[in-house]
Amino acid sequence: MKHTAPEGYTSVAPWVVTDDTGALLDFITAAFDGVELARVPVADGTIGHGEIRVGDTVVLAFDRRPDWPEMPALLRVYVPDADTAVAAAVAHGATVVTEITDSAWGDRGGRVRDPFGNIWWVMSRTEDIAPDQAWQRLSQPKYADAMRIAQETLDAELSGRETGIASTPQHPTA
Repeated sequence: MKHTAPEGYTSVAPWVVTDDTGALLDFITAAFDGVELARVPVADGTIGHGEIRVGDTVVLAFDRRPDWPEMPALLRVYVPDADTAVAAAVAHGATVVTEITDSAWGDRGGRVRDPFGNIWWVMSRTEDIAPDQAWQRLSQPKYADAMRIAQETLDAELSGRETGIASTPQHPTA
């Protein structure tokens, strides 16, 4: 497929709508080494458009109007060191949703909820794993438990239940 986005932008760009886009841009700068590209205030005092680059992706944002529903985003960010990035996110007001662990797919990471309600999967690639090898790893307790905990913690966070629900992954060819 031909790349049709402007130079420096990806084909798909996430939009995050918050009650304080300025503070969101500051959070992303501090937690994930974001580089702010734009912050456009409008006449009513809100941010009408914001852009911040994280790695190779530009995240777009603007302030929510009072009569719009809250729309927390779910975002995955790859960083050089997930442990350091999660610690930075927590230091800037995020709460841990899922503790950092190693996945069967060769990533290390966890989840945080930022002060604006968005949930970030904070990941570092630690090794390249072939898909068949990843599926084999899921039978190992270390990786099976990590997957179960990831599902349960996200479900608990999103549902409001004290204990989340998990379901065993099924190989697509099984």
